[in-house]
Amino acid sequence: MAKLYFHYATMNAGKTTMLLQASYNYRERGMTTMLFVAGHYRKGDTGLISSRIGLETEAEMFRDGDDLFARVAEHHDHTTVHCVFVDEAQFLEEEQAWQLARIARPAEHPRDVLRPAHRFPGKLFSGSRALLAIADDLREVRTICRCGRKATMVVRLGADGKVARQGEQVAIGKDVYVLLSRRHWEEEMGRAAPDDFIGFTKA
Repeated sequence: MAKLYFHYATMNAGKTTMLLQASYNYRERGMTTMLFVAGHYRKGDTGLISSRIGLETEAEMFRDGDDLFARVAEHHDHTTVHCVFVDEAQFLEEEQAWQLARIARPAEHPRDVLRPAHRFPGKLFSGSRALLAIADDLREVRTICRCGRKATMVVRLGADGKVARQGEQVAIGKDVYVLLSRRHWEEEMGRAAPDDFIGFTKA
């Protein structure tokens, strides 16, 4: 039975590497995969999925308003599509998330979408929110904060190297983000409770 999987985590948890490895595994067995990436990530006129360890591959680009169900169906008419992967899925529109769910329904193979759930500053992207609600299978990919605890939040650094508390929601560039636990995110965003708050201690 086909399923819609949503792998979620902060940045730099290895999700893109996992996606490329999974696609390779399908293709090594003679199956066809279809890869999508948000239009923010491209090389010339071609979408590009690249991991921080150096793996990369070309991919279909998706933008607001694109009908992903129709695009996959058209491709499937010519070549059987065994699995669809979406990188940077947080940039999906809510309707596009539902389109992915409809792709999974009649087919025999899974559809995976991998990418962060949170946007700057500490809120859900629309695509992530929809996928968390409708995916058949949610899988967390973990990475760690500087303190060694699980990182669940992201802060963006400004040109001065300090944490930005305001600004554009989307800024492409892995070097401008830092992964943090919720406690350290609150501290960096000025939301932490006083150390002597009665009845509570910091975890």
